[in-house]
Amino acid sequence: MKNPWVKYIVIRVGLFVGLLAIMLALSFDPFFAALIAAVVALAISLLFFEKHRSAVSQDIYARMQKRNDKDTDAEDPKDAGDSNADNG
Repeated sequence: MKNPWVKYIVIRVGLFVGLLAIMLALSFDPFFAALIAAVVALAISLLFFEKHRSAVSQDIYARMQKRNDKDTDAEDPKDAGDSNADNG
């Protein structure tokens, strides 16, 4: 998988579903099983999936930079070299 978003989401959801299935197989109440599975999955992902989180974070940064560059290009005047344009 090349997309870091898909990889990270699949890992997180898979971890949650796996923990939930184990908890339900052990006859936990479904509400508390879901709650505990969510908390444990979050803790595990924070502790062990830093590489994947970092890849997603870098992708977010790159997309924001790309969008900001387009905005900056649109906002800059066409004749940026003309210093008298702002002085009226």
